[in-house]
Amino acid sequence: MKFRRVLGICFMLLTSTWCVNAQRFSFSHGRITLKKALEKIEKVSKYKFEYNSSLLDVNREVTLNQKDAEILQIVDELLSGSNSTYTVNGDYIIITPARKTSSLQQNKPKQHQVKGTIRDMSGEAIIGASVKVKGSNTGVVTDVDGKFAIDVDGNSPLVISYIGFDDQTVNVGNRSQVDVTLRESVQKLDELVVTAYGTQTRRNVTGAMQTVDFDEFKNIVGGQFTQKLQGQIAGVQINQSTGTPGGGMSVKVRGAASLSTGANPLYVVDGFPIVGDINNINPNEIESMSILKDASATALYGSRAAFGVVLITTKNAKAGKTTVDINAYMGLQTVPQKGRPKMMNGEEWAQFRKENYEDLGIEVPQLYQNPAQYGKGVDWYDAMLRTATVKDLNMAIRGGNDKFSTSVVIGYYGQEGVLRHSDYNRITMRGNAMYKVTPTLTLRFSIAPSYSWEDRPSSNGAFFSGGGLLANATLVPPILDYKDKEGNLPVNINTPGVTQVETPNWVRSIEDTRNKHTIKRLLATGSFEYTPIKGLLFKMNLGADVGSENHNYFQPSTAGRAFAAAANRINAYLSDANNRYWSWLCENTVTWKHSFGAHNLELLAGYTAQKFRSDYSAISGSNFADDRIATINAALVKNSPTQDIQEWSMLSYIGRVNYDYLGRYLVSASIRRDGSSRFGVNNKWGNFPAISIGWLVNDEKFMSFSKDWLSLLKIRASYGLIGNNNIGNYTQYNVLSNSNAVFGNTTASGILVTNLGNVDLGWERTGEFDLGLDVSFLNNRITFTYDYYNKVTRDLLYSLSVPRESGFSKFMGNVGKLKFWGHEFNIISHNLTNDFKWDTNFNISFSDNKVLELSGLSNQLIAWTGFISTITKVGGRIGQFYGMVQDGVYTNQADYDNSPKAIDSEVGTIKFHDVNKDKKITYDDVDGDKTIIGNPFPDFTFGFTNNFYWRNFDLSIVTTGSVGNDIATPMEQGMTNLDGLFNVLADVKERWRSPDNPGAGKYGKTTSGTGRERDQFHSRYIKDGSYFAVKNITLGYTFPKNAIKHINTLRIYFSVQQPVVFTRYPYGNPEVGIDYDGNVAGSLLQGIDYTSYPVPRTFTLGLNLSF
Repeated sequence: MKFRRVLGICFMLLTSTWCVNAQRFSFSHGRITLKKALEKIEKVSKYKFEYNSSLLDVNREVTLNQKDAEILQIVDELLSGSNSTYTVNGDYIIITPARKTSSLQQNKPKQHQVKGTIRDMSGEAIIGASVKVKGSNTGVVTDVDGKFAIDVDGNSPLVISYIGFDDQTVNVGNRSQVDVTLRESVQKLDELVVTAYGTQTRRNVTGAMQTVDFDEFKNIVGGQFTQKLQGQIAGVQINQSTGTPGGGMSVKVRGAASLSTGANPLYVVDGFPIVGDINNINPNEIESMSILKDASATALYGSRAAFGVVLITTKNAKAGKTTVDINAYMGLQTVPQKGRPKMMNGEEWAQFRKENYEDLGIEVPQLYQNPAQYGKGVDWYDAMLRTATVKDLNMAIRGGNDKFSTSVVIGYYGQEGVLRHSDYNRITMRGNAMYKVTPTLTLRFSIAPSYSWEDRPSSNGAFFSGGGLLANATLVPPILDYKDKEGNLPVNINTPGVTQVETPNWVRSIEDTRNKHTIKRLLATGSFEYTPIKGLLFKMNLGADVGSENHNYFQPSTAGRAFAAAANRINAYLSDANNRYWSWLCENTVTWKHSFGAHNLELLAGYTAQKFRSDYSAISGSNFADDRIATINAALVKNSPTQDIQEWSMLSYIGRVNYDYLGRYLVSASIRRDGSSRFGVNNKWGNFPAISIGWLVNDEKFMSFSKDWLSLLKIRASYGLIGNNNIGNYTQYNVLSNSNAVFGNTTASGILVTNLGNVDLGWERTGEFDLGLDVSFLNNRITFTYDYYNKVTRDLLYSLSVPRESGFSKFMGNVGKLKFWGHEFNIISHNLTNDFKWDTNFNISFSDNKVLELSGLSNQLIAWTGFISTITKVGGRIGQFYGMVQDGVYTNQADYDNSPKAIDSEVGTIKFHDVNKDKKITYDDVDGDKTIIGNPFPDFTFGFTNNFYWRNFDLSIVTTGSVGNDIATPMEQGMTNLDGLFNVLADVKERWRSPDNPGAGKYGKTTSGTGRERDQFHSRYIKDGSYFAVKNITLGYTFPKNAIKHINTLRIYFSVQQPVVFTRYPYGNPEVGIDYDGNVAGSLLQGIDYTSYPVPRTFTLGLNLSF
């Protein structure tokens, strides 16, 4: 095995040497210093020289006057007579002193030889590592096995160093064998990070951004890359609003919100702003991700950057030996008992119904005279669930040479849902290739087809919304069973004396209903990079995003869909919808970098064009004679087909200047000019400028005292203008529709204007100021980042009410002003770095908002979903829960007589607070007794990740949480229905029954007057949504290097996703956000739970394999 390994490494070194020698160069510079000569070689080749200037006389004059010579020949000539040698390692030529013996050594302290091996954390030998005796010129480099031998004077320590790793000092003592493991640098300040339209070193970044390496998250289970980012990034709130397979994630950057549009960030994949769904992007294809948060970082994306920008870099092609990596896991998912609705069991519900008859003074039916006979009854919520499997398999192949290299990632992800008859499957492939045509011309290509299919029952939403299967099942009386005596599933469970409305068997309904989505997609990009002279780069990017989606829904005669509607042939329903879309992008940029003296300058200019089109068609029908023939032709009732075409286009010009002086005074300025088809003819163009500055304080002379412990101290400030164009594609136009008009006894067809256009409709504009601080201590072992931001959004896009005398009810315009501000803190620390290692990442973000202006017609906006309302009012926050405040119940006649009341109030019914102090209870939105009863936005969010390493074991714990946010629970509208129609929450037992038995003061009587308590949004529906969640725990073991023949790396791990959530919220998922129809809600309707798909706890066993 060792011999094969040596041969492999020798082959790599020979290949590396051949690549160096394959190019030939000519120089005619005469006599210059060695330092200048090495710099000249670096400028015309891609190779870099590494050396210690204290060990190499770089001011020695040499002759650089060669013609058509190989690079190693040139280096040999330059180092001739210098008593130096060199090692080629990839793109680096490492120059070190040659070993020598001097007569002066006899006067030195007694020497002894020390041998050893230098390895990295994975056990791989490090070739070309520098091993020096501290305080002397004696040094060697490691060989192809990572071995070294060096003569040490007395007890002098050794200093081991290598590019990309932390230096390590080792006390030798009397030892003759010293083996050392080097650790990769905890943070490389000179590492390049992806920014808008380019790259920068970390130390030179002046905007607010954070870059993450996705290899660090490979063990976190999830079908979407956003799941892996939870709790990792300051200022970015990622919530899993539902547990639906393949969906349910929402991302907000710095509390992003708008009055009427979505607030999702812009996703840019390998330079292409994508328009399709991000859920079908395989997380295993991603190499790194940069999240741009402030306006200076995002301004080059102009009118689409108001809510942040996420730059995704997929796994690039790399030269070198071909490697194959396999990542795979399988697991089981279950729904924890904690967080399930605590409904009455069979006996409790029968007792509840018995007491209802007793309170009404009616004879108790035989069914309820002996509640104990029903015992626990049937748990219908549990009957809708199952234990489900999840599996993920990915293979990545990367390799090539300096001329041509490729990367291919193939993956399959399959997730059964924990809700019956639900699943999500995805097959993906991505191929990236790089071809270096000449030293000045490089071509890059990427192609990424994907195919996903899923069955997603209409489980989310209100029980009476036309979906809400899970909510409906929860409300079924627990004395009824979903199976008959033979174990079959009946179609309906209507039972005289128990059910009061038509009641389908919801377990049968979810099993029989088909709700299939299929998505086919192709992402393709190509780039042309030409460098005619050093520092000048011409680049053309071309991209295409082509996709088709099909949604096929069939509810047979055996399935129910709506509350109080039996499953039957008449209600059988079929719909089939298709959406085909395409988008193309063309970008041309030129970048020029130049240094003169202590000045460094980078200029960027270019233009970009993008176009989008989608074609949507849908057809539906109902009333099927035979469920086996589920086609539109078989429907007895056929609905009119629907068609829709959407198009938009954008043309933009961009420019940027990056400048630094002495490497420590940094300035960046940029501008983007966007022209969009979405806006009125008077407002089609918008300008989005930004400027940022930075100061590397630690590089100042007056900070020299801190050089031993302070790695970085940078102060940043920026201001920029960005926009939001998410208003639809034809809003600025008058919309014409066919219409019939009656003239006497004659009906004539004509055209009617149904939507009033606005030629002045323009962008939402957000101006943002950011002040930041970056500090690193102790050779970057501790890194601290702080940002304060303040942004104001003007000209908000909103549908305004207009006088009906105009003939219209709404008009889209630009109104109002919102303010957002916040503080972000991030600490990354490497607490222990010896055999036992411990790393932490802690971030916390405080944010708030305020409404500064609305339209001139009103100082408040009220938004609705079902019976839940929020208010956005000048001087307050956006989207605050707005309703009545419960003051208990009217416990007796005296309480009723002495309290404010509504006209329909009674003794034993709910009592509301008299907010306006007018001695009566009214339910008007304006001047009534409604008030703000909750805030869905958290005071702060946080994330805390700990990674531990000991020998070959690793342990990762990821946590996240929020504090101060409230959740509205309208699903309780059915769960606390006092009319005996449904099963109810167990604590309804403590309701008001009489003045002598008033209960806990939370629920009123069942005999009359129950409507207001159920249907009026009030404070009892508000719950504390604060939580602390352990998102992932992973324990792994990496087998020793080469423990298995032909295997480079083998690691196995066990992981638990969503193991525990600490919260007062009673319904399991405090990250929820579901509106009446079961969809993720907009900015004004956050924090609402109309019953959502439960988030499962997942146990997985996986492996990482490379060879």
